[in-house]
Amino acid sequence: MPASIAVGTQWGDEGKGRVVDVVAKEATMVVRYQGGHNAGHTLVVDGETFALQLIPSGILYDFVTPVIANGVVVEPLVMLAEIATLERKGVDCSRLKVSSHCHLVMPYHQALDELSEARLGDAKLGTTKRGIGPAYADKAARLGVRMEHLDDPPTFRRMIAAALLDKNPILRDIHGHPGFDPDELADHYLTEIAPKVLPYVVDTVSLVHDALERGERLLFEGAQATFLDVDHGTYPFVTSSNPVAGFATVGAGVGPGVFDQVIGIVKAYITRVGSGPFTTELFDETGDKLVEIGREYGVNTGRRRRPGWFDAVMVRQAIRLNGCTELALTKLDVLDTFESIKVCVAYEIDGVEFRYLPDRFTDLEKAKPVYVELPGWQQDLTNLREVADLPDLAVSYVEFLEDQLGVSIRLVCVGPGREQYIVRGP
Repeated sequence: MPASIAVGTQWGDEGKGRVVDVVAKEATMVVRYQGGHNAGHTLVVDGETFALQLIPSGILYDFVTPVIANGVVVEPLVMLAEIATLERKGVDCSRLKVSSHCHLVMPYHQALDELSEARLGDAKLGTTKRGIGPAYADKAARLGVRMEHLDDPPTFRRMIAAALLDKNPILRDIHGHPGFDPDELADHYLTEIAPKVLPYVVDTVSLVHDALERGERLLFEGAQATFLDVDHGTYPFVTSSNPVAGFATVGAGVGPGVFDQVIGIVKAYITRVGSGPFTTELFDETGDKLVEIGREYGVNTGRRRRPGWFDAVMVRQAIRLNGCTELALTKLDVLDTFESIKVCVAYEIDGVEFRYLPDRFTDLEKAKPVYVELPGWQQDLTNLREVADLPDLAVSYVEFLEDQLGVSIRLVCVGPGREQYIVRGP
């Protein structure tokens, strides 16, 4: 029962959708296992750009069944809008399947997220204000509303009323928000949204296992990335779910034995959105250059990403946490014009060098990068498709990263287009 996992190894925006689109050519099903519409994937196919938030990247192949599994929280209006946008571009979305156990992101979740961030001021976490955190909080508190409830009006109404019994006093008394009327909200969802969403809702656990039992190749994708993981990331500046590869078992309802490949996606430099420590962050013209060449602005929010040099310390830790069997390196072409390129190979904390992330947040805040500086190749890579065509200094950079990380880089992306990649090794 062969299956693969694609997982981000940094702070997101590594180009997971881009890599998943390449790998999905060999799959019959692409399964999204966590996150919500706070994560954007950008794909460029035949010069046309597709910006996806909820729908798995495999939707662009007509032989792939895209699955939104139970670990994902879904804002139904966002999903429907994304479907409409794709269909206007000629993409058939009738193959999309959504788990009946997905929790819904509701308007009161979004209101709480936005108001809480505003109230925190300088102490804000830097969330996308999409309601993802409050939706996961309700899931854990057993106040969540699931897709299946849209097909069960009495239960849906009861769950909405229970949730607002908890939320309305917070909205009104702390934030000065008028709150939500449970009957009006339930009426709107049951009459306007449910008929459009329910045709996509199925038992995705059975769907996935049936495909595995037929011997089909499946690809599981996470949203965000390893160091936004609520357990293993730079807490509290993290997301509200578990992007790490291990959560694919929980978020999709499969056992760990089905996986034989874990592809870690890593960008040739690093970026971060929102608050939190960032050891290799660049505040100078070099950082501005990375942002402009790499178009480092959020797919969903448009926020400028914080840039920095490649951090091998982080990626080594990510390889441990995810059990990566191979890596895919993206945006190597962004470095084409740099005379020299730095790689952080260790952290120095109070005079001691660390090759892996320190266990304590306070130590991470004190960390200073230990750099190795490499010469740049200063050559356009975007039209190259074979390893033999890569300039020697670009090959040296990739091999240096491999040596530092201890895992083979099998795929190198040299542009945003679907065909702009090079396969290394067997």
